[in-house]
Parts: sequence; structure tokens; C-alpha cells
Amino acid sequence: MAIWEEHNENMTAMPDDLLNVTETYDASSIEVLEGLEPVRKRPGMYIGGTDEHALHHLVAEILDNSMDEAVAGHANRIEVELLADGSCTIRDNGRGMPVDPHPRFPGKSALEVIHCTLHAGGKFSGKAYETSGGLHGVGASVVNALSDSLVVQVARNKTLYEQRFSRGIPLGPLAVLGAAPNRRGTSSTFHPDAEIFGHHTLRPSRLFKMVRSKAYLFSGVEIRWKSEIEDGDTPMEATFRFPGGLADYLTETLGAVSTYAEKPFAGTVSFQEKFGVPGKVEWAINWTPARDGFLQSYCNTIPTPEGGTHEAGFWAAVLKGLKAYGELAKNRKAADITREDLLTGGCALVSCFIREPEFVGQTKDRLATTDAARLVEGAVRDHFDHWLAANTKSAGAILDFLILRAEERIRRRQEKETARKSATRKLRLPGKLVDCSASSRAGTELFIVEGDSAGGSAKMARDRRTQALLPLRGEDPERAGGGVLEAREQSGDRGPRAGVGGIAGEQVQHRRPALREGHHHDRRRRGRGAHRVAADDVLLHADAAADRQGAPVSGLPAALPADAGGEAALCGRRHREGEVAGEGDRRQGQDRRPALQGPGRDGRQGPQGHHHGPRDAAADPGVAPRRRAGGDRGPRRAADGEEAGDAVPVHSGERKVC
Repeated sequence: MAIWEEHNENMTAMPDDLLNVTETYDASSIEVLEGLEPVRKRPGMYIGGTDEHALHHLVAEILDNSMDEAVAGHANRIEVELLADGSCTIRDNGRGMPVDPHPRFPGKSALEVIHCTLHAGGKFSGKAYETSGGLHGVGASVVNALSDSLVVQVARNKTLYEQRFSRGIPLGPLAVLGAAPNRRGTSSTFHPDAEIFGHHTLRPSRLFKMVRSKAYLFSGVEIRWKSEIEDGDTPMEATFRFPGGLADYLTETLGAVSTYAEKPFAGTVSFQEKFGVPGKVEWAINWTPARDGFLQSYCNTIPTPEGGTHEAGFWAAVLKGLKAYGELAKNRKAADITREDLLTGGCALVSCFIREPEFVGQTKDRLATTDAARLVEGAVRDHFDHWLAANTKSAGAILDFLILRAEERIRRRQEKETARKSATRKLRLPGKLVDCSASSRAGTELFIVEGDSAGGSAKMARDRRTQALLPLRGEDPERAGGGVLEAREQSGDRGPRAGVGGIAGEQVQHRRPALREGHHHDRRRRGRGAHRVAADDVLLHADAAADRQGAPVSGLPAALPADAGGEAALCGRRHREGEVAGEGDRRQGQDRRPALQGPGRDGRQGPQGHHHGPRDAAADPGVAPRRRAGGDRGPRRAADGEEAGDAVPVHSGERKVC
């Protein structure tokens, strides 16, 4: 109830302009886009944007439909023509789109439904196409929506049909142009809408590469290229047919460069024969020292520039095969080869055909089908093992090349780590510093954040090449009630090691807070008993450079009395009788440590020679003053009989250690 009342109070305190909304927001404000309006309103959702890449994606959508007909075995010829006005024509000799009335829309032909309705097509059930690049039934309709002119002609049943569209709207019903006894297939001619793509136009060179790559992906098709626009480097006419498939594609791509294998490792495996599922995979790979490596992958003739699961399966098969061959050859260095080494000089092409593939996004830049990795790896691995065994000369050369690349990679990593460690050691940088990879000061910067939690978020967001990160302590734990050990740990991140916050030439020191009860500095004696030390018996560490003119510290006197010699008797701790306990029975005034012979620190002989009081090193010249691990701990507390207000002179020279 209190929460609700507080909520009402906050509501009443809100400004009037937030409560009294002048604009109307009701059911009438909800818009519903119908037909192809969503495509023109948000083209980026369907083709990835409105730039040059998206413009050429329109050609790929229509060309992929023709390639699906060829892969299904219904076409063997495709024609692509770039016209002088910037429009493009794609023509095939397949079955042709259906033109009869659609059962769900009796007043419309199937041709009109395909081009004017999103998610309408014949590739959902798998009956018309076993494998296809089209998935969502939006390719032809998207091209129609983003073109100011689209003309579709279909030769089917010895008759030629035609229908025209503009910006997704039919300009008339399906028309019959006449008889076509010796012709079949579909022809689409479209002109991209300048309202969507602006000044971008179709480029002959880009379309030429697209057409040639499609011909390599399926050896059973012939693609004819023609362009009425001359750009100087692209042929005006060409015919592509590659019976060798990807092997021919890789050989032509590498040209005359030297390779470690005379012929690339290439092949084709049917998933139906090996795994009992529809589809196949085709690949070609070779290694060369003359150029950087690459991998071009495709799925159902769709290029996947961002890779995907089929690429992962292919590299897994190659990597496992090479490591297994190296183990058989008793070459232990083959175990150091990674996928990164395979990409160095490895030139590969992979094309798979699977049913109902899953892509990331409508532009299909990445394959996400999980089974593709398993299918491709299983198909390629067996063939690669046999190829390595049959081509020992090429296999040995490839293995030696990859081992050399792996050694270079390891050496570069070690040099980088050594350089970073050397720089850190030279500058005495704190352990929490997250250094940048750049070695020069130019263009680099240091970010100082408050606390480790902020450091974690900043570390994820930083540019690791130019931005270094140093988390410092947050609120003072003495004020915030934090633990003493945390303060001790954080104190190491401040001061001269970070190189910030101090005056030039001044070495900044910090006061150590008192240890909590039960903690002991001497690591050598931790295992010999739990020496319980009261917190008020541990003295602050003070240095001449850090002493701020006797500034008082919480819980401790501001100044300490001087001894007879005029020097400060520096002592890291002192025991009080009855506060030393072993792991067994607690014996008051006794210690389980080995006995130290001689008088005690207070002049009395303790049990087994244990010292209880201050010991003057000058009284026994044969015994040097013993310094505890950790160095001086600072001025001692005022002893019994001494006045707490007496000043203690602190010298920057030698100190007397008790």
C-alpha cells in the first residue's frame, strides 16, 4: 500500500505536459501495410538496403529462380542480358511459371499471385523442387515492388503469355501474345526504381562475375552473357559452361601460380548415397605460397560470403584429416596446426545442396543449418583421407607448409607476449593494467576507471589495439567500512607504478591500515601455528616521504616518543603475553617456535630463551639486527610509561630495527 501511495505521489509530481497529451494515440494510429507496401516502405528488410549491393541483389533473385529450374533438371540454358537503358533480362528454358487461375484467388493467374503477393511460391513443400535457393517466396515479388517497370513473358503449353507491372501493381491482366511451338521457359525484364536506389545503376563487371560463378556451381547448365553497356574491361558477350565444376573454377582462379599439389583436391558426394538424405556437396581446395588464402562457399547456388555451418564442416574435415596424416607420418608438429593456418595459403571452394536450408536474414549471407556441418564433414573427411594416402608427395609438401605456418604463428604470438611483458616490467606497471597491443605512444590512450566492476565493462567496450585500461580503487574502505585486506590489495594499484596522480619527482607513499586480528605478515611462520596478533598491536608503516607532518590516523596516536639515541625505534609488531596460541593447547606466554637463546627484549629470560622485550643490537655485536619479511613496519606504539604526545623524529637514513 505504501508503494502504491508513493507511486501516486510521483504521478502527481509529474509535469503537466506528460500527463495532458495533446496528440491522439488510439486504434486509428495503428497502420496496416498490405500487398507490397512493406517492401517499398522498408526495402532493407528484404534486400539488405538500398545501396549498390542491394541493387545487384535484385538480379540474383531472378537468376536464382532460373538456377533452381536447372538444378531440378528442367533447364539447361540461361541467358542474362544488360540493356542500354539500365534494365536487365533473365531468360531460361525451364518449365515456365504457371499461368492458370490460382485456386485461392480465382480471379488472378498464378503468375500474378507470384509477383504481387509476399510469401507465394512453389518451394515450400519440396514437391516441385527437391533443393532450391528460394525459401520464403518473396524473390519475384520484391523485384516487382522495387522496379518501376517489370515485364514477364512465359512460354508454356506452346503458347506465349505476357503481363506487365510497375512498382508492384499490375498494369493489366495476363495477355496471350500468340503461339510458341518451339519455345518454353520464363523471361523477366525489370528496371530498378530510381526512387528507391537513387543514382545507383547495374554494373556490367559485377554482373559478369555473378553469372560466371553460377555456371561453375552447376556443371549441367550453360549461361550466356550479353551486355549493351561497355565498361572497357568486361566482355560484351560470353558463354559459360564448366563440366569440371568447382575444380575448373579453382584452376582458373589460381591461374599460373605455383601450388603444392599438381591437381586440387576436388570431388562431389551425394548425401542420398552416404546418409540417406537429399542433397550433395562439391568442393575444391589447393595450397599456394604465392597468395593469401580464401574460401568461397555456396548453398543451393546462393553465395554465402559470411560462411556458415557448411564452411565449419569443411574446415573440420580438412583439419582432422591433416592431423591424422601427420600422426601416421610420426610428425608431432602436425598437432599444432589450427584452422588459422589452413586459411594461410589455402584456396578453397565449397558448394552444398540441401533441402530446406536455414539462412541468416533474407539476403542469405550466412548458412545456419545445423545438419550441414555434420553432412559436409562426413562426406569430405573420407575422401580427403584417401587423397592424402594416394598423393604422398603432395600431402607431405602441404603438411610441411602448414607446419611452417604454425611455427611462424606461434613465434609471432610469443614475440608479442614477450614485448608486452618486457614493457610492463620496464615501466613497473601494476598487475591490473590491461595494456593495448600498439607499442608506440602515438595514437594510444589510457582510460582510468573506478573499481574492478567498471573495469570489466570498459574492457569489453575498449579498442584493444589503441586503448589501455587501469582500474583504480573506488570509495575509501576505511570510510565505507570495507575489509583491511582489500585496502591493502588496492593500495598496490596507486602511486608511482601507475605513473599518474603524483607530483613530478615525488615518490608517493601510502599509509597501511591495521591488520585484522589473526593475520600475520611473516609467511615463513604461517604453518607453525596460528599466532594471533591483536589489531591494535600492529603499527602503521611510516616513511619520511609519506609522513604528512604527523597527521593522525584513525585509532592510532599522532606521534610517538623518541628513544635515548634520538632515532625512531621501528617495529613491525609486538607480542603481548597471553595472546600467542598454537594449534593445540593454548599456553599463556609461550610460543611453539624453536627457542631463541639469550635475554628477552625486556631483559627477562623467557621460556626456552624466548624474547619478550626490545633488544639492543649494540649489546651483542655478534648478533645482527633481524629484519622481518616485508621490511620496516613503521614507528612503534608508545610503550608503558611513555607519553603518547611526545614527538618521534623520523629520519630518512638508517633506521633501528627491533
